[in-house]
Amino acid sequence: MYDPELVQPLREELTSIGFEELLTPDAVDAWIDDVRSGLLVVNSVCGCAAAMARPGVRLALEHKNKPERLATVFAGQDKEATARARSHFAHIPPSSPSMALFVHGKVVDFLPRHRIEGQSAQHVCSELVAMFDEHLAKG
Repeated sequence: MYDPELVQPLREELTSIGFEELLTPDAVDAWIDDVRSGLLVVNSVCGCAAAMARPGVRLALEHKNKPERLATVFAGQDKEATARARSHFAHIPPSSPSMALFVHGKVVDFLPRHRIEGQSAQHVCSELVAMFDEHLAKG
């Protein structure tokens, strides 16, 4: 487990822009059961989370089509919550950072680490915007 003081600023990069931290398995289940459209970010201490994933998410949320709700779990910190989140997309190998787009409690799209790592924040933004436009565009 990572030092909570080290992790706090990394958490705040997402919570400061409206992400809800899901700290327990029950919180994960409740969020997924209640979400009409939502983005769940599996956050991480790695460099690609810092340089690509979190900045890319921030940019993508400026787009007109975006999820109604935002949530995050922190890999390596909130282990039980992260495991429960991953159980909702168990057919996808675990990776962090990663992002799951939910519509009515079901994963409709997923951005795994291998499509984040080595890319730019703008690339991650573009991937997310494409996901939002495909699944969340309003008539």
